[in-house]
Amino acid sequence: MSTPETSRFVRLHVELVVEVDDENALTKAALTRMAEDSEIPADERAHAESTVTHNTAEALAYLVDPFDLVADLPGVELAQASWSSEHIDYDPDSPDWDLDEDDDASDEKEATG
Repeated sequence: MSTPETSRFVRLHVELVVEVDDENALTKAALTRMAEDSEIPADERAHAESTVTHNTAEALAYLVDPFDLVADLPGVELAQASWSSEHIDYDPDSPDWDLDEDDDASDEKEATG
């Protein structure tokens, strides 16, 4: 499947929009996971607890781990991951949120064609 000219590394872009309908439950889940994480230094823990308590986007980012997406896939090892979350204005009827539109593919065609 792989030729010598093909890189073994693949960048996987995933974009999710979620609706948080219970901010307290989300925050509690993030704080619970944080309390169970013995690897967080005490000074970082206090800052992280404050952050997830005051910002649901940060609570969500703390609970979502890209490693979980690929951990059980055969032949795949996570090389690098980064993710962030932010509050957004979402209108499902807006053409800006058309999930079928693939801007990156058209950009690649323009760059190579």
